[in-house]
Amino acid sequence: MARTKEKTYIKKARTPKEKMLRVLLYVSVLIVILITLYPYFAMFTTALKSRAEIYAMKGTVLPIDWAWENFTEIWSLAPLARYFVNSIIVAGGATAIAILCGIPAAYALSRMKFKGKKFFLGLVIVSQMFAPVVLLVGIYKVMSALHLTDTILALIFINAAFNQAFAIWLLRGTFISISPEMEQAATIDGCNQVQAMIRVLLPVAAPGIVTALIFVFINAWNEYTVALTLISSDLLKPLTVGITVFNGYNMIEWQYLFASSLFATIPVVVLFVCIEKHLVGGLTSGGVKG
Repeated sequence: MARTKEKTYIKKARTPKEKMLRVLLYVSVLIVILITLYPYFAMFTTALKSRAEIYAMKGTVLPIDWAWENFTEIWSLAPLARYFVNSIIVAGGATAIAILCGIPAAYALSRMKFKGKKFFLGLVIVSQMFAPVVLLVGIYKVMSALHLTDTILALIFINAAFNQAFAIWLLRGTFISISPEMEQAATIDGCNQVQAMIRVLLPVAAPGIVTALIFVFINAWNEYTVALTLISSDLLKPLTVGITVFNGYNMIEWQYLFASSLFATIPVVVLFVCIEKHLVGGLTSGGVKG
């Protein structure tokens, strides 16, 4: 009864100005959502149109004849399944390397004192200023010298390298925000420094680790320029390069290109949905011994 009365009082206490601001907030959020989702809506509707309907003089927003077969035909027109597997291997391998190397590096930068620490942090930031397209010639020469051109392994190493600085910087900020007293308490209980990091620090830092994992995976999944330069074999292409098979010399098959692009967004969405539970769990979990 007390809670009901409290809720009723809060509702009555709202002024017309507060109600108007709340309505404006909801409208603003709805507008942002519509703007964000419109490109996907356009991709979906275009993927369901026929070629004649797409290139018609008077186009329509929604398809006149819903061509659902476009979503099945793309698998026979191009080896999309192989492209999917290649992209998953590249993005997954690059993410694993970046996180596994980033955690000890970030831990050292947040907990240890050593000469050249500020200089190293500066190098980490500076490395983010160079886009892969600027270094394409050098990358190709290095990979050629290592006999790694036209290999998936080259894409894994390159994507891990270009996302390493971001992972280190993000994880370092996460580790700094966690009190060192928790690890000190673990050492008192008999843990060494490595055990304290694994058993105490990493579970508390789960939100930051998951955030870094998602961003690195998305960046590696969406990478296009380096893959286009290094990969020449059709069966070794990742999805971002492979779907360009629908770009013909005289005509672009927009219905197939958009259909395959929609499939390309599925792994990222699934990854976020699966990890989101752990992210919330990490944010709400307690970090001190009771």
